[in-house]
This record gives sequence, C-alpha cells and structure tokens, in this order.
Amino acid sequence: MTKTDLVNFIAEETGLTKADSSRALEAMMGGVVKGLKEGNKVTLTGFCTFTAKDKPAKDGRNPRTGETVKIPARVAVTIKAGSKLKEALN
Repeated sequence: MTKTDLVNFIAEETGLTKADSSRALEAMMGGVVKGLKEGNKVTLTGFCTFTAKDKPAKDGRNPRTGETVKIPARVAVTIKAGSKLKEALN
C-alpha cells in the first residue's frame, strides 16, 4: 500500500475529502517525527510504538573489496507492533 492508497482509504472510511485525508496523514506523520526528534517514544496504543535509538559510529567492511570503511553515528528508528496489530495479522 502506498501513501496515495492510504489517503484514498482514509477518505473512503471517514468521508473526508482526499485533500483533508492527505493533510491528516501528513499531520500524523509530522507528529511522529516531532516526538522522535524530541527524544520521546511515540505510542499508538494497540498498533505500534516508534522509538529512536542512537547508533554509535563503527567500522564496517565493503563486501566487494574487503576494504574497511567508517560508518558514521546515526539515529535509527525501531518499530514494535502492538497487541491489536499482532492479533489482526494472526
């Protein structure tokens, strides 16, 4: 499912226009990003929890050449499925 498909789904389910659905989806995604940037966990109860984790710099290896490369420090996002999502899929 693409973002466009999701906007269309929201519009059909809620009766909102596609433009309103798109703005709502953008606002939700913006809220998740803002929460993670502030160092918070973002929990959508029963659906999932987003967490930002700091990953330190490390040495890696280029598999083609075997050359050692530096991998810079970064922030990675983890997503843990909630109970309702797990139940819906199983």
